[in-house]
Amino acid sequence: MTGTGDESFIAAVKPLVDAMGGEMLPPDEAGADDVVLAWEGADVLAVRLPQLADSLDHILAAMERRRGCPLADLDRKSKQEVVRILEARGAFAVRHGVETVASALGVSRFTVYNYLNREKEG
Repeated sequence: MTGTGDESFIAAVKPLVDAMGGEMLPPDEAGADDVVLAWEGADVLAVRLPQLADSLDHILAAMERRRGCPLADLDRKSKQEVVRILEARGAFAVRHGVETVASALGVSRFTVYNYLNREKEG
């Protein structure tokens, strides 16, 4: 982004930015809500964080890629595991999180709530 030999720093943070669904941009294009990363005393990179709802969609898409199939095609036990992982990552604190996850899993909201309650009981 800066062209000053900071390519290795940018390459090091890129997987993290990609994993959270962020966007990398030059530091001089950073907005008030962006995070500017400095390396060795110089601003190297700005990261635009996604909106929470966009993050959930990004997390779901990444889970599908890792599992190699649509989440709706998973068996019940695997869907319960997905819900457990998503709960640990705070997915259900997002507005419409339960509905978004239910849609991705091909189940009802009621089923997602059952999976969540089952975790708490177990």
